[in-house]
Order: sequence, then structure tokens, then C-alpha cells
Amino acid sequence: MNPLSDRINNLAVSQTLAMAALARELKAQGKDIISLSLGEPDFNTPEFIKEAAKKAIDENYSTYTPVEGYLELKEAICKKFKRDNNLDYKPSQIVVSTGAKQSLYNIAQVMLNDGDEVILPAPYWVSYFEIIKLSGGVPVEVPTSVESDFKITPEQLEAAITPKTKMMWFSSPCNPSGSVYNREELTALAKVLEKHPHVYVVSDEIYEHINFSGTFCSIASIPGMLERTITVNGVAKAFAMTGWRIGYIGAPEFIAKACTKIQGQVTSGANSIAQRATITAVEADPSVLNEMVSAFKNRRDLVVGLVKEIPGFKLNVPEGAFYVFPDVSFYFGKTLKGQLIKDATDFSMFLLAEANVATVTGDAFGNPNCIRFSYATSEALLTEAMRRIKEAVS
Repeated sequence: MNPLSDRINNLAVSQTLAMAALARELKAQGKDIISLSLGEPDFNTPEFIKEAAKKAIDENYSTYTPVEGYLELKEAICKKFKRDNNLDYKPSQIVVSTGAKQSLYNIAQVMLNDGDEVILPAPYWVSYFEIIKLSGGVPVEVPTSVESDFKITPEQLEAAITPKTKMMWFSSPCNPSGSVYNREELTALAKVLEKHPHVYVVSDEIYEHINFSGTFCSIASIPGMLERTITVNGVAKAFAMTGWRIGYIGAPEFIAKACTKIQGQVTSGANSIAQRATITAVEADPSVLNEMVSAFKNRRDLVVGLVKEIPGFKLNVPEGAFYVFPDVSFYFGKTLKGQLIKDATDFSMFLLAEANVATVTGDAFGNPNCIRFSYATSEALLTEAMRRIKEAVS
């Protein structure tokens, strides 16, 4: 008899973390694995942020923090929202959490009742689906493709909304596709939502600054959307602070209070030293990130060029984040080196076995035709990985 709850038995393992763990295991066995599976910058946290953390230690920031975050950090986040996104939030509308993933979990827990539908433009970040399901919600996937730059259309959004729809969750720049919605596209989606005032939006903007399009638009800045949007962000990606575990939301005050309430019962306030360092990060001019963003753009251009040389791969040109998401359905039903490729999961495992390259299947992101490469590694490793893949499928 299985003593574990149905809740945990029905929860899927994160496939990005699972593939990263498998890659580490194979490396430990002596195999020359190039891992393109994890979404983690290969840069160090900037020195000025580390110095702020050291200062916080010396100043004895070692006690419990306010559940919703230090007031100084929430004030700094409000200024950041105004400076970068033209969003007017008060500190009472900000909640700081242990990573943006906890922010998303808090939102799902306080907003969703059993049976509430949540629209997910696919592909979507791997954890959205399971967080929504764990909170009693029903994920409603809306498919997109490489031909549409992996973006949902207003017509698709309209068709997906029902009386049971409670929310729409999406990321821009998108993990895994790298697509970035521009203001015109977001305005068109907002016009659809205007007709359905019962639908709230979660806008995940964690990759906001890793953006090669030249502009960035928050959907909450579209007239009429601030009051029904929860903007999620954090410092993990842009400031190479994945291990510091600080995320935050800007939201209508009643939602922020609800998130504080649940966080107070689950984890309480986020790490004190990391919060003090984050004040310095969000107060910094985004130009301090130019060198890292430029490096990612160069890698994007390198990988896109190399992927286009691989037979059967279809690819859009991602405008943000640090992923490419090629369509590999050309190989479905074919036999490669004696292995029948039925789907993207088979193809991803084939590349691990035959090319020693770890990727993530698109099934994890709601798109079964694609696989995800992270290019958050050196140009030399990226070049070698693409060479191996091309050789394996030739």
C-alpha cells in the first residue's frame, strides 16, 4: 500500500531538473556530456551585489525578515517597476519570495479553486502546468508553432476563454522559445481580455533584461490591465543570482495580501542577506548588464546559424532569454542508428546517447514537436555540441 498522498503521486517530476541530474550522473561515470538542459547563466553574480551581501552580513542582518520582504527592498522594486516598465505599484502591492517559482506557487494557491481553468499558451515554462494542477486548477493548453514565432493570437485567446477561465499565464521573453511579445501584440490580447473581466493574467518577466529586441513591454502597462495582472520577476537570470533565491510580484493589493498570508504559513520571509543584496541589484541601472546580454546575443546568433545547418531542424530566431527551441518533427517515425524516433522525448534521449548532448524534450513545455537547447555556456562548447548533433543525425 502506497502511503504517499494522491497529490504527490500525481505530480510530475521537473523534466529540466531530471535531465540535468541524468547529465551529471553520466559525467560522473566518465562520459563527455555537454549539458544544454538547465536554464542558468554561466556568469558570476556581479561584484557590487556580492559586496552588498558581505556588508549585510557585517551589519548583522541575521534575524527573521518580514514575511512580504524588507520595506526598503519593496520600495526599490516599486522604483524598478516604474523605471523599467512604467508600472505604478505601492510597497503594499509587492511580495518578495524565495524565488519566482514560489511567487508563482503562491499566486496559484490564493487564486485558484478546484476546476478553475488557466490558459497556457504553449510552449510554456515546465512548472506552470504542475503548479496549476497542484492548486486544483485545470491547465488549458493553446498550441503555437515555430511558424507563428510561438506566440498566441487574439483569435486563439478568444476561443480558449470559457465561463470557467480564471487566469492566463505566460512568459515574455518566453522560456523555452525565447519569443518576446511586443506592445502591439500585447495590446491585441488585452482587447480580448477587456471583454472578459473575470480573467486575470500572470505575466512572468524573469528574462526581461535578456532581450535582444531593443524594447520590452509589460502587459500590465497596457491601459486597463494593471488591475488584473500579477507581474512576476526576480533577479535569478539577469543578475546571475539563481542560487540566491529571490523573486517578487507586483499585484493588486488584495492578491498581494493573500500571497503574504499563505507565505506566512509556509516559508515566512525570504533570506535576509539575499534580500539586502537584491536591493542593490534592482537599484542598479540595467546598463550594468550590457556585457552579459551582448554575450548571450552572440551565442544566440552562433547557435541559430549552426542549427540551421542541421538537416530537418526548423527554427525561429528567438529575441530573448537564452534558449533555442527547434522543431524536430522531421525525424518522427524515422530510425536513427537503429533507434526508432517516435517523438521529441525519444529524440532528446537519442542525442544524449549518441551525441553526448543533454537537451530537454518539448513535451515538458507543452510542445511535442520541439526540443530545448540552453545556450548559457561557452561558444566553444556550443559549437562542439551542434557539431555532435549534426553528426549524429547525418
